[in-house]
Amino acid sequence: MDMPIVKGLEKYAKENNIRFHMPGHKGRNSLLEWGKLIPQIDVTEVDGTDNLHNPTSMILESQDLAAKTFGAKKTFYSINGTTGGIYAAITSVCKPGDRILIQRNCHKSVYNATILGRLEPVYVYPEYDEDNNIVLGINPLDIQNMLEKYNDIKAIVITSPSYYGICSNIKEIAKIVHRFGKILIVDEAHGSHLKFSKRLPESALEGGADIVIQSTHKTLPAFTQASMVHVGTDRIDTEKLKERMTLYQTTSPSYILMASIDMARAYIEKKGTSRLDLIINAIEENIFKLKDLDGVRIFDNNSIKSNNYSFDLTKVLISLKGINITGRRLEKILRQNYKIQLEMSDLYYGIALTSVLDEPKYIEKLTNAIADIYNKRDYRLDIIPTIDVKYIKTETVMPLYKAYYKEKKLLNLNKCNGKIAGDFIIPYPPGIPLVSPGERINSDIIEYIKVLKENNINILGIQDESKIKIIE
Repeated sequence: MDMPIVKGLEKYAKENNIRFHMPGHKGRNSLLEWGKLIPQIDVTEVDGTDNLHNPTSMILESQDLAAKTFGAKKTFYSINGTTGGIYAAITSVCKPGDRILIQRNCHKSVYNATILGRLEPVYVYPEYDEDNNIVLGINPLDIQNMLEKYNDIKAIVITSPSYYGICSNIKEIAKIVHRFGKILIVDEAHGSHLKFSKRLPESALEGGADIVIQSTHKTLPAFTQASMVHVGTDRIDTEKLKERMTLYQTTSPSYILMASIDMARAYIEKKGTSRLDLIINAIEENIFKLKDLDGVRIFDNNSIKSNNYSFDLTKVLISLKGINITGRRLEKILRQNYKIQLEMSDLYYGIALTSVLDEPKYIEKLTNAIADIYNKRDYRLDIIPTIDVKYIKTETVMPLYKAYYKEKKLLNLNKCNGKIAGDFIIPYPPGIPLVSPGERINSDIIEYIKVLKENNINILGIQDESKIKIIE
């Protein structure tokens, strides 16, 4: 019997790789034997269970426990992942036509929320660390400048931590946002664990954010698609947020996912601090030794030269740029030769995501693998370009939500000067849209794209034969 998805997943499981990737359970049981339990608990809203859209018993109790554990005034479970939570959060505080300030390199779901809510986004750009080839976070003063320029902004959306573990100064940003009477929403998808260790950056709820959305599955032992939406202040209409949560979630929410959130909350409450200490100690005792190798760069808090940002040590960022091995090549070598799978890689970095379900021995094996790669000179085959990262400010011709519904066609890049973009154009690194739908393409953008392509930088939004979508 053909079952290609099952076959593919079984094949990966049998590889028995060390998983430095999401989800945070790392393929392991924690408090529960899930394999035995899952078929029995996959139920619907029958007598004795509850209803996520109007919880009155066990789901309500679980959400209240989560609010207490994470320090929220109210918590909602999002079974449509952080994506659904972001949709609900943004549309609960904004109405169609409102202006919203968003971090230019935010997750695609934030952009999608502006389409669904028919909002008009303006952008605040993150800072870029040229020495370390990494995007940092948002300077609080840039938020202040934007709020002074646009007094009709209704909400601000910040991503912290980033995929790379960079955390913005949420406390300072929250002070500024609240001084202007606005709402601060933080996409903390990669930071569910932060509250449970003083050795990590302060969580967004501790920093004073109004709404915080977390992907419980990314850094805690919940199943993929399990997330939470936390209300942090009395400035939020929780009934309206509850309505929006209903709008953006299935009417058949999975009890398996909800149970995994319940278990992940119990696990982090019981073992979080000790497990995080164990993992951070292992990183400092093993990974940090690699700093002694000439040409190897390990990113940490000492790499950051600004008080505006801090770093989540549970993200291991390894760059072998100094010995001419790209991040992409490093990821491939680790998978093929050492049975270690990273979360992701870019031109410069390989990124290993650790969680409370990792073990020190896995981190030691990663360290030994990097040292071995370092010593095997035949791996050093890449020529790594240094790209001048540019934030080219664009002209918005039409709102993003209007551009989304317009008819589009493919046009050769050389003929696009003055045309209106119909899709995002995003180079990796650094993962910040050069152009968003509804913005005008100019000659500077075209020339920069050519430079990126000449240096083999991955660019989303560029079709075969250098064609891009434009609005007719």
